[in-house]
Amino acid sequence: MLKSIIKATLLCVIIFAFSCQSNEPPTEVFMPKFFADHMVFQRNQPIRVWGDGTPGKSVVATFNNQEKETEIDDNGYWMVEFDPMPASGPFVLDVNGKKIRDIQIGDVWVAGGQSNMEWVMSAQVEGLQEEIADSEYPLIRFFKIPHDYDAKVKTDVRGGEWKVANADNLMNFSAVAWFFAKKNHLEKGVPIGIIESNWGGTPAEGWTASEKLIDFPPYQEKAKDVVDRKDYWIQEIIDNKVRELKRNDLVAAPQNGEIKGVVNTNFDDSDWQTVNLPGDNPFSDIAWFRKKFTVTNIDNVSLNLGDIQQMAYIYLNGGRLLFKDYGDAVKEFTLPAGMIVQGENLLAVRIVNTWNNSPVLGKSGEFFVKSGGKKISLEGEWKYNNRIEEEIPKVEWYNWLPGMMYNAMIAPIVKYPIKGVIWYQGESNTGEHQYYKRLFSTMIQNWREAWGIGDFPFLFVQLANFMERKDVQPDSDWAFLREAQTQTLELPNTGMAVTIDVGNAGDIHPRNKKDVGHRLWQSAKKVAYGDDVVHSGPVISAVAKQGEKIIVTFDFVGEGLQLSSGAEVKGFVLAGEDGEFESAKGKIVGTNQVEVYSPKVKNPGEVRFAWADNPEFNLYNSLSLPAVPFRQKID
Repeated sequence: MLKSIIKATLLCVIIFAFSCQSNEPPTEVFMPKFFADHMVFQRNQPIRVWGDGTPGKSVVATFNNQEKETEIDDNGYWMVEFDPMPASGPFVLDVNGKKIRDIQIGDVWVAGGQSNMEWVMSAQVEGLQEEIADSEYPLIRFFKIPHDYDAKVKTDVRGGEWKVANADNLMNFSAVAWFFAKKNHLEKGVPIGIIESNWGGTPAEGWTASEKLIDFPPYQEKAKDVVDRKDYWIQEIIDNKVRELKRNDLVAAPQNGEIKGVVNTNFDDSDWQTVNLPGDNPFSDIAWFRKKFTVTNIDNVSLNLGDIQQMAYIYLNGGRLLFKDYGDAVKEFTLPAGMIVQGENLLAVRIVNTWNNSPVLGKSGEFFVKSGGKKISLEGEWKYNNRIEEEIPKVEWYNWLPGMMYNAMIAPIVKYPIKGVIWYQGESNTGEHQYYKRLFSTMIQNWREAWGIGDFPFLFVQLANFMERKDVQPDSDWAFLREAQTQTLELPNTGMAVTIDVGNAGDIHPRNKKDVGHRLWQSAKKVAYGDDVVHSGPVISAVAKQGEKIIVTFDFVGEGLQLSSGAEVKGFVLAGEDGEFESAKGKIVGTNQVEVYSPKVKNPGEVRFAWADNPEFNLYNSLSLPAVPFRQKID
């Protein structure tokens, strides 16, 4: 009897032990932040899922009726791969009980570069209202990687979430990427995922692994320092980010000045410095300005501050009038009737410039209050104080150093298969244009090597027209940079969108992003999808001399060259034996040829087209794509 009881007890213990083992909860695992609801996987490529966890523990992942199991290695890393799939969805991914829902299989593009790629739809992009009305595309999704930089390669991004295209989310999408993605989706009929990895004002070397620049003399010293003093840079970047956090807290806290009463009409500013605006610009730190002005007619009073760099809080008679953010244009606007008074009024402005700590207020001729149709100038004496609030900490632009943004904003995603890259950058490298072809080519090759999926399509935007227009400008840095971009097309599977006609002389950020996105897509159709289309504007193929005239022959003309205006081709310059350039006249003399002539150049030795910061030209192909700027010696 006793033996039977003991046997029964042991059996229960064994059964209980196995029961506990089988019901043990799955090991917790962690995945990069872009593994999240609404994500898009690249079609026809292995579907990779990876992350970290406790070494030795198992990972079980299921996706579309496939199950994969692996063990977390000694470094805490794991990865599984599912079979490639065609465009389809939605699906659910389950990893040790963690579920990621509404996953689509389609085409994934990285949208990289500086501010013209980062520029969001809400920032006064042309055609915004039309796009809002046509923005419900649930199969278009965007993931924005936050700004980050580091001296070490990171395995995850700083933050972000997948956003499905709709009227609300659209406002914070890259405008260029949106127009590209929408065209892509509508024409190819597949889900589109855009991973935004961009940062305004940044140079290409910051997006290139530092190790790739050690043998490139212009960047060699800085790249070698980043590599050799890695421990120093890891700590210094941590310290710099702490300073940045404090600076950002101060920038976003106007109440620190408001509570001292500086916006009120009765505040005593007699001990403030008197400055003359706009002549004494720029200033420093968190700059407060005050000025009194008098109006006799309070009907329809407007204000124009001319220029503000970068961010400002504006107050009228003690009340906050508006906040001007970075990227917002400064325009004349009507003052609320309830805030203006007949007689003396007080205007107070708080400005901070996180770009270079050089706040600017006012612009000559555009700095006034308008009352009763008459302008009351605000130029002249203002009260100024930049110690009302704490001095902002000095934050260095270490993200510009070789490899820093690559480590934090590109390296974490290189295991994620993609269709290709769209890129808009170069403005910050114009001062070193002579190195850009090699630098940009190195960056592209670096990314392709890191992704390990071959020479994926890399499409980029040539710099738009900008700054004062000059008829003849042979030493234009912007023209040389554009040439370096054109030369980068020597790399396989690359394409370029020419935007020499969408820019703005006074604004480095043209608001016409639709043409940019659509021209990138035209290039993608040929380079990425193999469609039989004319994917570029006219490209020079030959130059022949006919007496004092030359004949320029073009490829990629479609049904023929055409002019956007007038009867004469604009944009050509010629130089003779003396090397002096003169404006030249052009005439279309065939489907793909232009005759160029200048009475001032008897024996032309070089021809250039659209060679200036902001050239005037009118030569296109039949698809309304602009001719590619060039310079060419004439034998």
